[in-house]
Amino acid sequence: MTCDKLRGVCRARGRAGPHCCRKQCVNVMTDNQNCGQCGKKCWFSQACCGGSCVNVMHDPKNCGGCNKRCKKGCFCQFGMCSYA
Repeated sequence: MTCDKLRGVCRARGRAGPHCCRKQCVNVMTDNQNCGQCGKKCWFSQACCGGSCVNVMHDPKNCGGCNKRCKKGCFCQFGMCSYA
């Protein structure tokens, strides 16, 4: 059975996520192909962080990956905090 026919299957232990997109279980909070909603793809150099596509190469709150914050006063460049 696929998740489009059996609603609760994506919430079962061991599944990729609680949401059903195109007959597959996904987590729209972290899936780059379904970020925030089914079918919303993140661009190159972006990651799906908390359901939003963010540029992890320049975002000081998600520098190099989701929730990797740079220290106060530092900047994010090339996915690294205060790269020089």
